[in-house]
Amino acid sequence: MENGDIPENANDHCPGTQSEAAGKADSCQGCPNQEACATAPKGPDPDLVAIAERMATVKHKILVLSGKGGVGKSTFSAQLSFALASLDFQVGLLDIDICGPSIPKMLGLEGQEIHQSNLGWSPVYVESNLGVMSIGFMLPNPDEAVIWRGPRKNGLIKQFLKDVYWGELDFLIVDAPPGTSDEHISIVQCLQASGLDGAIIVTTPQQVSLIDVRKEVSFCKKVGLPVLGVVENMSGLHQPLTDFRFMKLSGDGGQTDVTQWVMEYVKENAPELLNLIASTEVFDSSRGGASRMCVEMGVLFLGKVPLDPQLCKAAEEGRSCFADQRCSVSAPALKSIIEKLLKSQGISRMALDDGA
Repeated sequence: MENGDIPENANDHCPGTQSEAAGKADSCQGCPNQEACATAPKGPDPDLVAIAERMATVKHKILVLSGKGGVGKSTFSAQLSFALASLDFQVGLLDIDICGPSIPKMLGLEGQEIHQSNLGWSPVYVESNLGVMSIGFMLPNPDEAVIWRGPRKNGLIKQFLKDVYWGELDFLIVDAPPGTSDEHISIVQCLQASGLDGAIIVTTPQQVSLIDVRKEVSFCKKVGLPVLGVVENMSGLHQPLTDFRFMKLSGDGGQTDVTQWVMEYVKENAPELLNLIASTEVFDSSRGGASRMCVEMGVLFLGKVPLDPQLCKAAEEGRSCFADQRCSVSAPALKSIIEKLLKSQGISRMALDDGA
């Protein structure tokens, strides 16, 4: 923000985002920030004191954002949490995607419920060092739509932050909905006073996604949220040759499965091919993808994660891709990204033990 609490792209005579007239004054008509300003919290907020007290026991707070839906942001949040927990960190995963909570599914916690204690709401635990909180645990029917306006969403996010008892955490990972809406403004305002490390932004390689990611980076800069790095997900389909099915097309558009014949032919004539990984581009990255965008916008590029059917299956089954060798294509890429993230922030097991 510039000029106190007035956005750079605000109309003339903007009353300021903290004003009671924000989003409602005559000068707000036609402003791109009008809806967000009208629904955002105004003035001194007593809940922020309670949130700061809760967050005092959390060492590192990281948002996971995306400019567009469907890029694998929640999958990344889930696997990041699994990975940090496997390194013996104490990890919390907070799902603030109020209208589309997929984290319970991706952590294998469907059907679980939140319990109340004298200390507050208790997270649902995957392991003793990995707790999860989501509105998905509060819905009587998983198929029920959450149709809420901004103020009610903001109220639940505040309640998650001030009423959930996480205990001592090394990391709180916050999985946010796509875009730059009420939830994003609310979570940044609520956590900035208690020390918000920054945001990881997830994208796919094509321009239709990167256009929106540029807006996400711009949002982070405007609200003073550091961008910890960008992850390019679904960066080409990588799969062992033996996992493919081979089809023969007929003139009328029909298909015949010839996988068995192909595999037998390869085994007999070129067995060395059976150990290869086949790769193809799914999304157009001819304009440089996320790595080029990061150079242009001055943010860190954390790396690429290939589109791996085994990683998709792990997410569907609610398990870590690091637990076995099935995600042989995607797990090493994710591990490299997480190591780069920790290194860029100067975070180590020793540093966390020392209270860094």
